[in-house]
Formats: sequence, structure tokens, C-alpha cells
Amino acid sequence: MTSTDAPKPGKNKTQARSAARLYAVQALFQMEHSDQSYDKVIAEFENHRFGAVYEEGEFAEGDTRLFRKLVKDVVNHQAKIDQMTDRALVAKWPIARIDPTLRALFRAAGAEFVESTTPVKVVINEYVDIARAFFPEGREPSFVNAVLDHMAREARPEAF
Repeated sequence: MTSTDAPKPGKNKTQARSAARLYAVQALFQMEHSDQSYDKVIAEFENHRFGAVYEEGEFAEGDTRLFRKLVKDVVNHQAKIDQMTDRALVAKWPIARIDPTLRALFRAAGAEFVESTTPVKVVINEYVDIARAFFPEGREPSFVNAVLDHMAREARPEAF
């Protein structure tokens, strides 16, 4: 592991992991709308967003290893994750009809359910927080909580 694979010294590891999840959702959204490869999007985020300082403010430092893993796991397991998400959604609202930001969020969370050992409650809480950041006034965070709970029960029933 190189120094670029871990959060900067002195940075809170939990904060860096949370930032990586947010960046993964943003990267997945960008990939869907720009048809960029995951390698290009990963490089763009790591070079221009992680810890960047702009007039508008400073971007958080993200855990690059988690960020890369999430984006790549979504790409490698997207069909499985999308099927799991579809089963968690109401029949009239398949994943293709869901808001693209929520679709990216469900995919990133699904990758964690399928390919990591992060406790499901942590995954759900983290992505509900991300939903609150994108939709502060809406019902989306409650919707995200319900869908992720269903997905988690399917992916890791032993956790319940």
C-alpha cells in the first residue's frame, strides 16, 4: 500500500471512508452520464477532488482504496446489484426509472453488501446520510433506508 492508498496522516479514518462513499456515488453518476471508463473517472476524482481546495471550499480527503474498490466492484457486479435493487423496489419502479443519483447510491451500497465485510448497519447509515446530503428536504432518505434494508437482508441475511 502506498501513501496515496490511505487517508492522509491526521485525517479521521471514518471521515475519509464516508467521503470515499460520497465520491463513489458521484463517480458512478458521472460514469453513467458521460460514458467514461471507471479508470478515467477514478483518476479524475483522485487528482481533482480528493482534498482539493477551491474558492467555494475544501473537498474532504477520501479513502482512495475504498473509493477504488467501490467503483470497480459496482462495475464488476452491476447486474447482480441491479437485480437485488429491483427486488427491493416496488414493481412499478424498476431501477431504470429511479433518479440517477439514487441509482448510483444503491449501486455503491449494493457493492458494499456484496463485496465487503462492513457491518450492514454501517453501510445503511452511511448511504442514508449521503441521501440526506443530496435530498435534504425530501423523502428520499427514508426511501433509501427501506430499500437498503431490503437489499441487506437479501445480500447478508445472517446479519439480521
